[in-house]
Amino acid sequence: MSAGFFEVERSVARTSLGPVDLPILYKDASNVVALFGAPLRGAAALLEGTGLEPAMTAGGQAVVGLSFYEYRATSIGAYNEVATAIFAKKVGDQAALGGLADLFRDPRKRRVGVWVVDLPVTTEAADVGGRELWGYPKFVTRIDFSLAGRHVECAVLAPSGESLIERLAGTLGPSLRVPALSLMTLTRLGGRLVRTPVHVRGATRAHLPGDVRLRVGEARHRMADHLRTLGLDGAAPRLVLVTENFQSVLHAGSSA
Repeated sequence: MSAGFFEVERSVARTSLGPVDLPILYKDASNVVALFGAPLRGAAALLEGTGLEPAMTAGGQAVVGLSFYEYRATSIGAYNEVATAIFAKKVGDQAALGGLADLFRDPRKRRVGVWVVDLPVTTEAADVGGRELWGYPKFVTRIDFSLAGRHVECAVLAPSGESLIERLAGTLGPSLRVPALSLMTLTRLGGRLVRTPVHVRGATRAHLPGDVRLRVGEARHRMADHLRTLGLDGAAPRLVLVTENFQSVLHAGSSA
């Protein structure tokens, strides 16, 4: 891959743990994105008070993504991360073709973004930087990531380390090559809505779910509660995107 992807102008941001160079560069990673349908009522409940509404629906359900990352080499060190995200837009905005066409525009120009519901990570640096610079709803905990051929097993444990929040596991079905999906995340920081473009590249395959299922564990934690609100306990994803040579550039956010 061309090194030009990472040739971006950089600046220094300050956090309580010290300076961070932005954008953050992710040079070697694997990523599994499971796309689910969730009841519109549940998605709307998690968007309440944000000024956002579900942007994409399929079969009368909101499109929700669970994205599991194993970051092996980044400009802030190696760590794992898991996102629960709802495809969303500002209330009243119109998105072409039900939002699907918008996902192939430059993320800086999109109307459709992903509202980040939960974003656990495995290091303090990733936690503090994410919360203080972008308003990402992060917390530090154990995250297991395993991808071997078509078999996937990824899990998030409660910060106590004693109980399960969620596990996505099983053997994926047939696949085809698809373009990498860049993102525009939506968060709140200091009372304002923040848009953050994330440019992504890497050979990606879209799999049928096979026997992959999501299990919500017994943990008493807000992330488990949110997954239940979305009706995802025991759910099969509609599609699973897999990238074993994931690379991305996480830019600074701006007011929406």
